[in-house]
Amino acid sequence: MGTDDIVEAELTSPATSSSAPASADRIPYSGPLSGPLNKRGVRKSARFNDSALTSPGSTRSSNGDDDSAYVEITLDVRDDSVAVHSVKPAGINGGGTAEDDPDVLLLAKTLEKRPGSFGSNLMRSASSKFRQVSQELRRLASISRRTGARIDRSKSAAAHALKGLKFISKTDGGAGWPAVEKRFDELASAAGLLDKSKFGLCIGIKEAEFANELFDALARRRNITGDTISKADLREFWDQISDQSFDSRLQTFFDMVDKNADGRITEEEVKQIIILSASANKLSKIQEQAEEYARLIMEELDPNGLGYIEIYNLEMLLLEGPSRSVQLSTTTNSKNLSQMLSQNLRPTKEPNPLRRWYQATKYFIEDNWKRVWVMAAWLSICIALFTWKFIQYRNRAVFHVMGYCVCVAKGGAETLKFNMALILLPVCRNTITWIRNKTRLGDVLPFDDNLNFHKVIAVGITIGVGLHAISHLTCDFPRLLHATDAQYGPMKPFFGDKRPDDYWWFVKGTEGWTGVVMVVLMAIAFTLATPWFRRGRIRLPGPLNRLTGFNAFWYSHHLFVIVYALLIIHGIFLYLSHKWYKKTTWMYLAIPMTLYAGERLMRALRSSVRPVKILKVAVYPGNVLTLHMSKPQGFRYRSGQYIFVNCAAVSPFQWHPFSITSAPQDDYVSVHIRTLGDWTRELKNVFSKVCQPPSDGRSGLLRADYDRDSHNSIPNFPRVLIDGPYGAPAQDYKQYEVVLLVGLGIGATPFISIIKDIINNIGQLDSLSPDDLESAQHNMSYNPNRSSSTFNTRRAYFYWVTREQGSFEWFRGVMNDVAEADKNGVIELHNYCTSVYEEGDARSALIAMLQQLNYAKNGVDVVAGTRVKTHFARPNWRSVYKRIALNHREKRVGVFYCGAPVLTKDLRQLAQDFSRKTSTKFEFHKENF
Repeated sequence: MGTDDIVEAELTSPATSSSAPASADRIPYSGPLSGPLNKRGVRKSARFNDSALTSPGSTRSSNGDDDSAYVEITLDVRDDSVAVHSVKPAGINGGGTAEDDPDVLLLAKTLEKRPGSFGSNLMRSASSKFRQVSQELRRLASISRRTGARIDRSKSAAAHALKGLKFISKTDGGAGWPAVEKRFDELASAAGLLDKSKFGLCIGIKEAEFANELFDALARRRNITGDTISKADLREFWDQISDQSFDSRLQTFFDMVDKNADGRITEEEVKQIIILSASANKLSKIQEQAEEYARLIMEELDPNGLGYIEIYNLEMLLLEGPSRSVQLSTTTNSKNLSQMLSQNLRPTKEPNPLRRWYQATKYFIEDNWKRVWVMAAWLSICIALFTWKFIQYRNRAVFHVMGYCVCVAKGGAETLKFNMALILLPVCRNTITWIRNKTRLGDVLPFDDNLNFHKVIAVGITIGVGLHAISHLTCDFPRLLHATDAQYGPMKPFFGDKRPDDYWWFVKGTEGWTGVVMVVLMAIAFTLATPWFRRGRIRLPGPLNRLTGFNAFWYSHHLFVIVYALLIIHGIFLYLSHKWYKKTTWMYLAIPMTLYAGERLMRALRSSVRPVKILKVAVYPGNVLTLHMSKPQGFRYRSGQYIFVNCAAVSPFQWHPFSITSAPQDDYVSVHIRTLGDWTRELKNVFSKVCQPPSDGRSGLLRADYDRDSHNSIPNFPRVLIDGPYGAPAQDYKQYEVVLLVGLGIGATPFISIIKDIINNIGQLDSLSPDDLESAQHNMSYNPNRSSSTFNTRRAYFYWVTREQGSFEWFRGVMNDVAEADKNGVIELHNYCTSVYEEGDARSALIAMLQQLNYAKNGVDVVAGTRVKTHFARPNWRSVYKRIALNHREKRVGVFYCGAPVLTKDLRQLAQDFSRKTSTKFEFHKENF
């Protein structure tokens, strides 16, 4: 080694750097070592503050010479090795020797031979600091092998990446060290030591495996070999993982991968950290392909085939890697305008309560005027009927005996008859679909809320039953039983010459027992229709648990056939009305019951005369069954609509609704069914029996295809009937030039059909001549075979949010087809996997690196397995709305959401906020399940 290549640096902590004067022949330096080194060999000298090496009882010299507080370590650095050259106090210039200082002797001994156990803070700190220098010098040696320039951290992509590699999302307030210290006190043993198994729980990391690896990395750096740490050790650990410095976070992450602490990462170590990261983010498919992905990373970062990578390689990948797709696709015309929008969309609270109430009322009516006028009309009719009947009986002779009780009972009965007739109309699906497709009534009637209105009417029925039954049983009947003979006289034409003796007289009569049975049956049906029972949220003991779930709801709802029959009988045998034209129950029910019965009959006939043939069955991860069926003759539908499916092998009577996932132009009809209940679970089991594991790289866990040209035996599929199509909120997307489609989990199904339909329609419009195009734009007639005639959409944003990686297999083929066919960039596709930690989190950092490399090389996303790049965690919906508002000013944007109710409130509120504060008008539509 040449002795002329000697470089010295002074490494000081922030607490001591200002008070330690630099010697004349040394350059003070704080931070990572950098700069090129000679390839032949380098002797590196560094000084450390020996406060950690000084025994508690020792004192410093007071002569102001702080050099005595340092030790100097000289290392011989070659390409492949780092050796200790000498260790001596920094203040020894010839007058003393290293042998005179016991601390230096101890440090030298530590560096030359590391013991297996470090029982004191003195030796652990010394070795830890030497390890830091060793790794930094090894990094310096590797810099000389770089061929490119130093990474420019001022670039936007690099600046964004510098925010990454966070181990702890919040490091201040309740989530800072005080909270960690409190948990340490709760979890530590009596000896004041925290076990490794409780480390993750203590610092707030849920993934035990990831927390254990982090513990090991932090312990290796400090030469802690045991599985327990003290509070002081934990504070050091916490300071390092919560450090906001990118270099510190990068070093910590590197240490996690570098398990043998030699400053180099091998392919096997990369594979292990890929498996760890994939496990923490619940990405099973990446775990299975960890070896392949580790090879990809080594090929990219180790082009010379050295067999290892170093810390600067990871830094280069993080800071010079391609920007995230959301950044590339985001176009904002003005940064100042964007900031102004953000401020304006968070208005200050109006101080005047009257004006605040007026604005809230105004906005509510603007957003819900269809619902408001329908509810107002319904309530007005109910109040009018109640008042009319109340006044009518107030002027009859029975009032003098039975009082106001009979008036209330008859008023409640009148509203009950009206609501029992009205409640059938919202579930006449064929009629509603025809009206919304063929008329303009959808402009004033909220057809999307038909089931909600059905439930509201049910509440009105409950109130009517309560008023009628309670008034009779607790008020007017007791008054009649206790009336004197003189008072009872006017009642003889209605109740007979002899006054009733007791309640049993009323119960055993036709009016009595029919009323009691109706109340019992309605109570059963209403109870089992509540979300707690229908969705199986309540667990009942033993056989009673069969009363929960969709089956119980479905069968109990058909008790209303009996209820309506009893209602007609009850309305004929009335105590106080004997003339036929005053018995009005049948008049209320005649038309709705006929219409509903006709609908049910049409459904049965239509499904039986239009059989379907199963073409393909596939079972996907996440318990999703997809059925591809032949399209019945004359079967026409719009994207966004749904059909009812019946399988006699599961239940000959039950029909269940599912969104259509095929496009109207396809020669088949497809649905994707997730097993969320007993019926869907059994349906999946029935079809799984005829499926086999797929071959030839086809998708799905199990699969069966009908191939008429194949010589193999045709699968014996169960018989399936379909009924529909029926209207849904998403079918109206063509009214809007710009649409925002949001699907949560299986709620993406109607939008899969829509994005396929958009691509098909855009292709049709592009193929038209200018004259034909103008004619098509003016032709607004409904023609399912040429849906471009009513097609207005020119831009679509599709956001699919799911928590399972396997979910992306459901529509992988569709996503790839759309990405391939969408040459003009009409549809912007965004997949979000919420099981993966947000971008910037250390637990997903390697997944993000791997995603960038694989997408740049192969054009395929490692998470979804499609050409659509996957984002991590949940979308920032405010940013999504803001970007659309900036890109489409003065436009009407249709926002369509399908999924669980959890997102409904936020998406609706944002649509309202941006509609009021920007020139873009967002119209929200939702479909919950």
